[in-house]
Amino acid sequence: MDTQIEQLKTTFEMLPDWEERYRFIIDLGRKLEPLEDDERNEATRVRGCMSQVWLIADDEDDDKLHFRGDSDAHIVRGLIGVLLMIYSDKTPQEIAEIDINQIFADLNLEQHITMNRRNGLYSMVETIQRTASRRLDA
Repeated sequence: MDTQIEQLKTTFEMLPDWEERYRFIIDLGRKLEPLEDDERNEATRVRGCMSQVWLIADDEDDDKLHFRGDSDAHIVRGLIGVLLMIYSDKTPQEIAEIDINQIFADLNLEQHITMNRRNGLYSMVETIQRTASRRLDA
């Protein structure tokens, strides 16, 4: 199992309640790499999110994809941070092999976010997976 994913699960398990977990998620959002203003555009915008969300994939030298993202909502920025811990700096093949439904179940995440946030979260996941799939097919 991936160390970043294990670290995320361990942190969630150590936090006593969902109020603390929300604080941790929002903290992850505060630590996101900043996007340049011109990177927030229609090409990088994630469709299907209630908030404004932008995701960018940078190709690294070692065939890994490095993701960056931003949102205009604090909790969504945090959810981007969660997704980046799961998906960023992995090869397209590694991304394709991630069982995101199992990870979300292990984190008990879906039960604690609204339906709209959940839909947005899956829109972000689809964007990441589609990006990785395009790299695999190239």
